[in-house]
Amino acid sequence: MNGSHTMLDEMITACGKIDTKNQVILCVPFTMLHPIDGKISLGAQDVSAHDHGAYTGEVSASMLRDAGAKYVIVGHSERRAYHNESNADVATKAASALSAGLTPIICVGETMDEKNAGRTMEIIESGVRESVPNVSGDIIVAYEPRWAIGAGITPTDADIESAHTLIANVLTDMGRGGTPVLYGASVKGSNAAQIMAIAHVDGVLVGGASLKPDDFIPIITSVK
Repeated sequence: MNGSHTMLDEMITACGKIDTKNQVILCVPFTMLHPIDGKISLGAQDVSAHDHGAYTGEVSASMLRDAGAKYVIVGHSERRAYHNESNADVATKAASALSAGLTPIICVGETMDEKNAGRTMEIIESGVRESVPNVSGDIIVAYEPRWAIGAGITPTDADIESAHTLIANVLTDMGRGGTPVLYGASVKGSNAAQIMAIAHVDGVLVGGASLKPDDFIPIITSVK
């Protein structure tokens, strides 16, 4: 819940000046969505599980599409933590997004309590199997070790590789082999290249470092 139209315009302008073949998606608050052309795509940060109706305050997938979004994040760690969204809730939202022609970015990951209990792999696998809907269409999966977000802590390369390898294998087992898998937790310009060099890491889901061009653009350009 940050930003303004002015900040978004500045980011789009700055990103438009860099030479990169990397795909860049800016997932913004609903009020900033609008149709744009060029190398940058816009996405939303959440979507209603409902298509239409008497759900005051909700925004449907078709409305997001109409506003200019091409992507939408579902199951972000903050939605799961603050709004108690379950894997089933996330799957429903992802299915709604797919039905409207949006690409859902489906987030999964373990809390500190789950990590300390030795349940990391279990939580990741169930997160993928239960959050990815049985609906055709392109998706993206993002691994968020929830205990590391905003804490300035990054898991070891081996930990990230283990998680991403598991996610890739589970997706293949589900008939979704080749689905991009992003890493998201304390990503910044100084560690992005190292993270994206890890096996089965296809990109990054950036948080606070995406608010300013000076912080965000080094992440984009760190990988050719």
